[in-house]
Formats: sequence, structure tokens, C-alpha cells
Amino acid sequence: MIWKFTPTLEGLNDSGQNTAVDHLDIVFTEVGDDYLIAEMPVDHRTVQPMRMLHGGVSCVLIETMGSVAGMLCVPNPGSDYIVGTEINASHLRGAPEGTKVSAKVSPVRLGRRVQVWSVDISNEAGKLVCTGRITCQVMTGG
Repeated sequence: MIWKFTPTLEGLNDSGQNTAVDHLDIVFTEVGDDYLIAEMPVDHRTVQPMRMLHGGVSCVLIETMGSVAGMLCVPNPGSDYIVGTEINASHLRGAPEGTKVSAKVSPVRLGRRVQVWSVDISNEAGKLVCTGRITCQVMTGG
């Protein structure tokens, strides 16, 4: 297991209260030894005018997944924290309003100062909608 402490779904979901995560209804649904999975509805909050998942919202989901996973891997939980420094996304197919997407985050590299995470966003049929990568800087608290 890569996590510095054992995360719970309740704890992960509680940490997003009163944030963009809460507003977009991003809900963590699975914790693995080296990955997290969350779901998000494609609805009025997350679509563009063509009623498809907004690419910028996909980036918010990628940022959320990488940042949350990164915080679970900081060397000194409680004093160290994560800041995103780079994000990219390749939008591969649309996801229509009225469906949901799921995102799976996995580590690419977990260094002492830099973490890189890969995030795949899939539709309900399991087809890849977007794939992205986020680079995070580990900030030391003391």
C-alpha cells in the first residue's frame, strides 16, 4: 500500500464538504492499495452548452483526484501538503448529460518533493472519456 495512513471513503468524502468537490458532487467510491476511484454526475453543474461533460470540469476532477491521492502520500502527514503545479488532459469522447463518469487515479512517480499522478475518466460503459496527468509539489510544513 502506498498510503501513509489508511484512508476511508467516509473520510475522503467528508474532506470535500463545502468545496468545489461538494458542489460538483464528486464522491469517492473505492480505495485500493495504490489507487482511488470517484464518481461524478454529468448534469447542469458539469456540462457545457452542448450538454456534454465540460472539459474544464474534467480538469477539476483530475486535479481533485491527484491532490487527494497526493495528500495521502506526503512524507509527514499533518505538516506536509500538496500543491498542483501542472495539469494536462486529453479529451477522447463526450459524456452526455444524464450520465455519470468515474475517475481512477494511479501514481506515476512518488518522489520526496514531486509527485506525478495519472487519472483516467471513463463513462458508464467503461470507455475512456479523458485521460490526464497532474504534477504536484510536496510542500514541507516544517
